[in-house]
Amino acid sequence: MTAAAPLEGILVADFTRVLAGPLATMTLGDLGAEVIKVEAPTGDETRTWRPPETADGASTYFLSVNRNKRSVTLDLVDPGDARLAAELARRADVLLDNFKPGTLERFGLGAAELRAANPRLVHCSITGFGTGAGAAMPGYDPLVQALSGLMSITGPGNGEASKVGVALVDVIAGLGAAVAILAALAARARSGEGQRIEIDLLTSALAALVNQAGGYLNADAVPRRLGNVHPSIEPFATYAAADGPLMICAGNDRQFAALTTAIGEPELAADQRFATNPSRVEHREALRELIEGRLASAPVADWVERLRTAGVPAGPVNDVAAAFDLASSLGLEPIDEHDGVRTVASPLGLRGTPARTRRRPPGLGEHNEEIRAWLQADPDDRGAPGLGGGGAPAH
Repeated sequence: MTAAAPLEGILVADFTRVLAGPLATMTLGDLGAEVIKVEAPTGDETRTWRPPETADGASTYFLSVNRNKRSVTLDLVDPGDARLAAELARRADVLLDNFKPGTLERFGLGAAELRAANPRLVHCSITGFGTGAGAAMPGYDPLVQALSGLMSITGPGNGEASKVGVALVDVIAGLGAAVAILAALAARARSGEGQRIEIDLLTSALAALVNQAGGYLNADAVPRRLGNVHPSIEPFATYAAADGPLMICAGNDRQFAALTTAIGEPELAADQRFATNPSRVEHREALRELIEGRLASAPVADWVERLRTAGVPAGPVNDVAAAFDLASSLGLEPIDEHDGVRTVASPLGLRGTPARTRRRPPGLGEHNEEIRAWLQADPDDRGAPGLGGGGAPAH
């Protein structure tokens, strides 16, 4: 007998688009929640963000964060559609939005109205810069990377500041939203009351600075760009081998001694310049020159084998294709394929109640008929039992 999914019976009204919000709701959907994605008649913007695209013209960006959902199009400017949106919110356990602050209020869907109609609702809003003085600021991920300091510590030490190669702040905020929603649902199970959650990209990015932020807050150390070098550990970076870069992460003295032996320079471990991690950080340029002098004698693949045999964490700088190949070779099953659509498998490894894909990403308004009919039905007969105080339409 298959165990019930962790969020089975939870109904999520998803008023989000682009990345942070859709990632959060997809995570909830992976865990068993019924997610109804509410889209403007023009659809989520990412439906048009291509290339790349599939053979039938679908945006791979949209597909990446919208599985396990049904799509209904509602034009909130239309009073009838606004009433349907309000009815969905009344029936839902969770509602997420990432509109600019004040937008939903214009359609009678503000936080006060939602709570009055549904005191058990967990309502999560994702903004760029909060609901106060930064409410009008647009929350684009590269802008937040720049303003948060993340770009200032990313890129070559002697080069231009750089954004991360994916919209990482959106990802962090989306995962944070999912965690907060799960916590609010747990609190509701005890109190019977929902609550409001506010997630903003800027503080999400600041929290993601972790040790770099800690150095500033507790030692007044403003971090700077170091390229692939770690600010506090050495050797912990990429080094040039004969045919390309090699990542080496010798995080303690034992691993450093093993590294020096593996590269044929065991005396380096006793050298006072390199005997401890702080001294290695102080003399990192001299150490780099010595390490790379030895690495130049062989290709990356040879060094990876030697170093891993010696117990030194090391590996090549993979491209995305090679990364998926590696995960597959390790038995991690990184690809989820459902109804002809391939997405990255959920990383949430629950063994008793695993995350799973039940629905491919929906077409725009694909479920209009069934969802509109359900929302217009007798409010005392809300459809399939056990879903969010009445539930979503049947599978």
